[in-house]
Amino acid sequence: MKSANAIKIIIILILVFFTFTIAFPDYLNSGIDFLNSKLKLGLPKAPKISYKLGLDLLGGSRLIYEADLKSIPEKEKNEAMSGLRDVLEKRVNLFGVREPVVRTQKTGDHFRLNIELPGIKDVKEAIKMIGETPYLEFKEQKTEEELKNLSEEEKQNINNYFKETVLTGRFLKKAELAFDETTYQPHVLLEFNSEGSELFKEITTRNIKKRLAIFIDNNLISSPVVEEAITQGKARITGNFTVEEAKKLARNLNAGALPVPITLISQITIGPTLGAVSLEKIVKAAIIAFILIAIYMIVFYRLSGFFAFLALLIYILILLTLFKVIPITLSLAGIGGLILSVGMAVDANVLIFERIKEELKSKESFSRALEIGFSRAWPSIRDSNLTTLIIAFIMLIFGTSFVQGFAVTLSLGILISMFSALFITETFLKCFIGTKLEKYRRLWT
Repeated sequence: MKSANAIKIIIILILVFFTFTIAFPDYLNSGIDFLNSKLKLGLPKAPKISYKLGLDLLGGSRLIYEADLKSIPEKEKNEAMSGLRDVLEKRVNLFGVREPVVRTQKTGDHFRLNIELPGIKDVKEAIKMIGETPYLEFKEQKTEEELKNLSEEEKQNINNYFKETVLTGRFLKKAELAFDETTYQPHVLLEFNSEGSELFKEITTRNIKKRLAIFIDNNLISSPVVEEAITQGKARITGNFTVEEAKKLARNLNAGALPVPITLISQITIGPTLGAVSLEKIVKAAIIAFILIAIYMIVFYRLSGFFAFLALLIYILILLTLFKVIPITLSLAGIGGLILSVGMAVDANVLIFERIKEELKSKESFSRALEIGFSRAWPSIRDSNLTTLIIAFIMLIFGTSFVQGFAVTLSLGILISMFSALFITETFLKCFIGTKLEKYRRLWT
């Protein structure tokens, strides 16, 4: 029994060392620098991993775009939004934004993208870069019957001579700059994925000897006549391009042609000073909450409360380490979830200690009181935490980004809190089985 508990203590000590090293590497590195300077040991330093701070803590900008899905079939809208999110993630990553967040959101019949750009200073440039992501589409020539129905005013716009097809930039595999072998005029070669190749084949097959128009951001770029069905999934964009224009178009298409058009509908900028103030306040609140909880536990549960306090410290170290390693974006709401989970961790200890006190008062031995206390408190701990996890899961699925940050840290905190209460605290208390201190009931009741 004692040997098994000794092994658990060793595991806890190793866990404390590694989590402290990751959470607070500067303290360990200071010691390593001292040893290396005195003893010339050449010890390696612990790696530094930064916390991933959200927009409200680091400062930056939030852009909200609305997607135009009117030409997309209902069953394909979610897939189109996923493709749009992937394209814009790639786009803002190319811009060099630190830890950007791009989320899709549906409000009624409106599909939107919430783009968070932490630490961004030139939001106008970011909007420009995202807006330069082109919307590529192929349109086929309207039939004679359809053209007859055009009004005189509509006939003045060449765009009205073509109608939409399902082939857009979301089926694009790659784009590259090329030159005409005869005129040396620059153009852009397109290659579609397997699904796009089939669509292109179908479109060119039914439009032989007709024009197939290529539009980028609703502007006609080229309208070549289809001489034969194209089965290899390749096309060419020609126009009065300079080399730089063709190169830029190819680069932007490779960065990701938009599967659907988007419109910027909201822009919010949060200054880094406001973010720093928010972070300072939330950290101060967390420290105060932790100190008050520690005082409460020690006053009401004495030595048991002290070891619950130690377990709580380890719990904090584990969470901080996971936040860095996973990593998890820390927002004001997320830290709020963390503070709440600390209360949940203490709640589990309170249930256990109350059961132990009851057993000790009924003259049970210390070891038996521990065994009964942990086993009988477990159903209550399990049920209370499970119901909270279910609610957090619902918030994670259906909530906005603000609510999701709260749900993630709360869920992770609850899971680690059960480990803290049922493994770490129990291991500490079992160290006193068979010792003189177990006989001093005032230390435990």
